[in-house]
Amino acid sequence: MTPLRVGVIGCGNIAGRYVSDMQRYSEVEVVGATDVDVARAQTFAQEHKIKAYADLDALLADDSIQLVVNLTSHFAHLEITTQALNAGKHVHSEKPLALTFAEASSLVDLARAKGLRLGSSPFTLMGEAQQTAWKLIREGKAGKIRVAYAEVNWGRIEAWHPAPGPFYEVGALFDVGVYPLTILTAMFGPARRVQSYGKVLYPDRVTREGVPFHINTPDFVVSMIELADGTVVRLTTNFYVGHHNKQIGIEFHGDAGSVYLSNWHNFDGEVQYTPYGESYQPVPLLKEAYNGVPWGAGIRDMALAMRDNRPHRFTGEQAAHVVDILESSVKSMQTQAPVSLSSSFTPPAPMEWAV
Repeated sequence: MTPLRVGVIGCGNIAGRYVSDMQRYSEVEVVGATDVDVARAQTFAQEHKIKAYADLDALLADDSIQLVVNLTSHFAHLEITTQALNAGKHVHSEKPLALTFAEASSLVDLARAKGLRLGSSPFTLMGEAQQTAWKLIREGKAGKIRVAYAEVNWGRIEAWHPAPGPFYEVGALFDVGVYPLTILTAMFGPARRVQSYGKVLYPDRVTREGVPFHINTPDFVVSMIELADGTVVRLTTNFYVGHHNKQIGIEFHGDAGSVYLSNWHNFDGEVQYTPYGESYQPVPLLKEAYNGVPWGAGIRDMALAMRDNRPHRFTGEQAAHVVDILESSVKSMQTQAPVSLSSSFTPPAPMEWAV
């Protein structure tokens, strides 16, 4: 197939991993990149042997670019994706798709009106560990799943990221709660009710350079989410507890037993199963797992979907529904009451090798 020609917007912390991975795939050709920091874009382009565009307008004006990968900060996703769609480009956005459901829905509507594809991270359900766990659940190994415990203890961003401010401004729920929410809604369907509690645990922090900063968005949130099929999810997200903690991954508890996925992020997590009342035992993965996350996998899936005239797996519609859950969680925290949801989406198909 002729490679899908890609332009990258945003050359920050995650961009190198995206481009390096995309360059492994024959279905994708990374043409170039741009950033609000022109020097950073030029350095980035030299490192990856691609073109540096002077600005966003220059990249969007290049008719050879078919798809834009939006790797800007959370608060710029709406504006950049809107501009890219209006320029006639397909878009894959980093998460979240937008910061409100109305904004996310406007992007879905715009893409549909333009006849363009809109996809969004996270796509980690494509992983070998995640697909193995999903297959066990689909096949009824644990019986009817009634409760899932999802843990997102993501540590203190300032310990590793050079610019932690935007992460704390948007909050842990919006930044990393999207990972298990995308997996769980894909498996069990859209959310119909959410009730959340949030608190700022650790308000005064210090960057790696020794600069103090203060946070106001809750860095700890617990949400109870009822999904369309009746499954109840307890989701914990925070920017306080480190990766050393023992509460990790997702546990799926059913009438006949339980399935444990040790990592909702990396493709090479462990999968375990136990009949009810017994002890967990390891389950072999369906195929050899990628070590970590192949960051370009979602873009490759979109390229293959375009070739095969099928839906790509992680759509704007599902990403918008996840934003609906996030926004409803914030509303629930503010009102101290449950919030109902009605948005929906078509769930993604399992990977061909996991059917």
